[in-house]
Amino acid sequence: MDSSVYVFAEDLHGEGVERVLDRISAYGVDGVTVGAVHHAALDVTPHGLSRLTVRHDGAHFTPPAELFDGLRLAPVPGHVHALAGLREACAGRGLKLHGWTVFLRNATLGTEHPDVTVRDCFGDRGSLIDLCPAHPDVREYSVALARAVARLGVDSVVAEALHFTPVEPQRSFVQLGPMDSFLFGLCFCDYCMRRATDLGVNAEVAREECARIVGGVFDGDPAAQGEVTRAALTAYAGPEVVAYARARSETVTTLVSEVSSAVAEEGCKLVFIDSTGAVKGYRDGLPTPGLAAHDAWQLGVDLVALGDLVPAFGVLAYARDAARVADDVGAYLRSVGKDREVRAVLRPGYPDSDSTDRLVAKARGAKAAGALAVDFYAYGLVPHPVLDRIPEALAAAG
Repeated sequence: MDSSVYVFAEDLHGEGVERVLDRISAYGVDGVTVGAVHHAALDVTPHGLSRLTVRHDGAHFTPPAELFDGLRLAPVPGHVHALAGLREACAGRGLKLHGWTVFLRNATLGTEHPDVTVRDCFGDRGSLIDLCPAHPDVREYSVALARAVARLGVDSVVAEALHFTPVEPQRSFVQLGPMDSFLFGLCFCDYCMRRATDLGVNAEVAREECARIVGGVFDGDPAAQGEVTRAALTAYAGPEVVAYARARSETVTTLVSEVSSAVAEEGCKLVFIDSTGAVKGYRDGLPTPGLAAHDAWQLGVDLVALGDLVPAFGVLAYARDAARVADDVGAYLRSVGKDREVRAVLRPGYPDSDSTDRLVAKARGAKAAGALAVDFYAYGLVPHPVLDRIPEALAAAG
């Protein structure tokens, strides 16, 4: 089966293209998924040039200027020479090259242009890292960015954060339940409200209900208990809020369709990554009970609709349990269609995999459930002995 290792531009910049690719080739994978466009982060990097790496928002190449002529938003420059020679070096080793692109998480652009970020039910734009997929400027930027990455000559554009995201405060001493957090994370910018209204939703009533409920919790009301489901949300917040949440899928579906078409026009293909698997299990590898495919609607992701528009999907299988990995992959295939390429993204070490045997079991489970590829996240974040588990996992998956 197909496979790749995720690599950050900082890995290439710090260790050198040749050294990184030599190691990755030795694992027996078929390709490299390189972070062409990424968001700011602070990461422990056990074998990096620095053991603590500060990542900045940035495109790690020089985009074609004509793609962004006349657009309000343009990529923030990163390590613009980090990918130099990478395509040729991959070709020389028989490795495919995939362009990993983070679209709508960019605090630099959000700070410079706060009006393109999400706006909560209280009218605040507190999450400047989250660009709103309904905003026309964001949509134009996303299509141009996808074309720019495709023109690097990659085998696919791997799209991350091309949808809504949950609110993620660094600190909160208010106990918000899952449903309260969901309501607080809904965007009520003018464009989102207009799109919902056009679909027959009373957007103002939905906003008022969210503000009433979340504001009540801020004032001391007890937090809602239980996981977010449409039925529970209807009982808790009312049908207009649920209808408003449903309307977000039209925003995401049309944006992903535009991006996928643009990538295809550049002679490339889109791999769409829905972040629900990370929302559920990123911290500890113990995802909440609902399968990612079933809860993707909470990010505005309609997998059934996207199955008709996108050729390939990445499943963030961030779980310790091999059976859960298999269940997540199977649920995705049932949603997007059996003829679609599904790639299971596995973490070979902490917190998901405490041994080679566990990683092997998950790779086998992903294949048995119908995955056509297994990818490993991520080279620069994982100690070398943990990365050395990859060949055995690939051999087991066949």
